Amino acid sequence: MADCECSQVHTPRRVVLTGGPGAGKTAVLELVRRSLCRHVRILPESAGVVFGGGFPRDDHAECRRAAQRAIYHVQKELETAGDAHAPAIVLCDRGTIDGLAYWPGPPDNFWSSTGTTMEAELGRYDTVLHLRTPTAQQGYNHQNPLRTESAPTAAQVDARILEVWQEHPQRHIIESTRDFLDKATHTLDLLQEQLPTCCSGHLRISAPGQSPGPV
Repeated sequence: MADCECSQVHTPRRVVLTGGPGAGKTAVLELVRRSLCRHVRILPESAGVVFGGGFPRDDHAECRRAAQRAIYHVQKELETAGDAHAPAIVLCDRGTIDGLAYWPGPPDNFWSSTGTTMEAELGRYDTVLHLRTPTAQQGYNHQNPLRTESAPTAAQVDARILEVWQEHPQRHIIESTRDFLDKATHTLDLLQEQLPTCCSGHLRISAPGQSPGPV
């Protein structure tokens, strides 16, 4: 993270970075770490915490529902921890509503199973940034070992995520581009708009694998 002389106590703004498999979230988050100041708190993806920690990944409907409940509750607690120390932005790698796109059954069952509502979960987040999944021709791949979806399946997941977040009043959709850095830069520009003035002058952008340029 870039140095920042700001010592203010911020009111955290929660920003969701979402999108289908292979959309580039991991690369964008790495650019955020290199480019924005230390007052941007980046949370890990709750599904990665759950499945990476050994939770069974099983196609049986009851197992899928159990996994989404676990992911939902881990996400909420990650966000609670993220609010500590008053960062300017808590950047969430997906949000609680993403689980609805993976839920095997009617949406109402997801809400009753997690004890919440769509309205309550929408209200958790100030802004949603949706990275669209590229097609196979645009470079979709399986480099992430937790990514099991084919390109057509990934596109279907991306469409479901797009649908479940459609009611959020501050959602921005970032389309895939031939040059990924264009997509990433657009995302960083939108994210920087969420920063307070005291922290917004520290943007520096470099491609993954390169050293960041001067502030």
